[in-house]
Amino acid sequence: MTVAEQNNCALAHTLDMGGDGLRVAIKDCIDIKDMVSACGSAALIDSAPATENAVVVDSVLSNGCKIIGKANMHELAYGMTGVNTTFGTPVNPHWPDRIPGGSSSGSAVAVAAGLCDFAIGTDTGGSVRQPAICCGVYGIKPTFGRVSRDGCHPKDSSLDCVGVLARTAEMLVKGMEAIDPTFERQTLTKAPRLARVKSNVEKKLGDALVYALMEGLPDAAYVKLPHMEAAFEAGMTVIGVEAAVAYGPLVDAGKPLGADIRTRLINARKITDESLGAAEDIRTTFTNEVDAIFEDYDVLVTPALPIIPPTLAEAKDPATVLPLTKLLRPFNLSGHPAIVLPIPVGPDHLPAGIQIIGRKGEDAFLCAIAVWLTKTLTAFQPEDKS
Repeated sequence: MTVAEQNNCALAHTLDMGGDGLRVAIKDCIDIKDMVSACGSAALIDSAPATENAVVVDSVLSNGCKIIGKANMHELAYGMTGVNTTFGTPVNPHWPDRIPGGSSSGSAVAVAAGLCDFAIGTDTGGSVRQPAICCGVYGIKPTFGRVSRDGCHPKDSSLDCVGVLARTAEMLVKGMEAIDPTFERQTLTKAPRLARVKSNVEKKLGDALVYALMEGLPDAAYVKLPHMEAAFEAGMTVIGVEAAVAYGPLVDAGKPLGADIRTRLINARKITDESLGAAEDIRTTFTNEVDAIFEDYDVLVTPALPIIPPTLAEAKDPATVLPLTKLLRPFNLSGHPAIVLPIPVGPDHLPAGIQIIGRKGEDAFLCAIAVWLTKTLTAFQPEDKS
């Protein structure tokens, strides 16, 4: 039996590294010394091993954590389903017929399955937050640039953030303490000012989440972000250009790539300078739009996903996958910190949840709000058992 089969494909490699503290899984696009960072791709399996640890790996080791393995992922961190034909698709522990999400699929599955206390993933367009909700766990994308990306792949990105996945909001805080030496936990002294962002979501999903929020937060205001859709599209443009620069040479070299990845990279190379310039204009406009709302409110709230995550069979149609990051990707473009909190919905308790967004640099305050919400809203009470 292979390593992947033993852990339902959550881990590409098992390890026993570090202290006796919290158990952590590291996404396979993050360097660990003397190991190949294959990034979920057959094209990179024969790459040279890393000569040193990524900064975030050294950080968790210095905090006494035990690294239990490198987590599987969607190939080249360039996809949302988590389906991986080379290393195997991680099995969603609570909803095995549904996608685990991507690209930090193995990180989410390892956490949901109890293989580790928290996992480290990367989030370029929702790649921590989306699989977190798909697998029913918590996930944070910190403020852009707050957590070092040194030793992460691809090397250069204006969107990507190193983040944490955990089974509770409290463990999410512990994970942030482990990866970020500047992080100092906070405790709320008064209720935060919340505003719900008007969002178009699947009705059965929206009704359930609105009820869960209104029951505990009846005074939360409604606000609009007029450029939210444009920010999603702009984020797709920017990630396409940056992915093409990083991995387009693999196409030229005839390296083995998944059909979906090869097609996306080929299409990404067709993005014009004019389109990229327009996307950067939207980045500025949307960022200013979000910052302006934070003059009156402490945190914004959206549904995490606009639809219930599709089944593995449904996800074969790209059209069912594209909407999954509509509410997540805009905040990669703007750089604001964001956390997703799982709230399964309906009689079948299908995967869903909410997202909270905070001011840049106020990651600890946002984490404190996440912990507060799990203690305030009845929807979280059965799940908060850290």
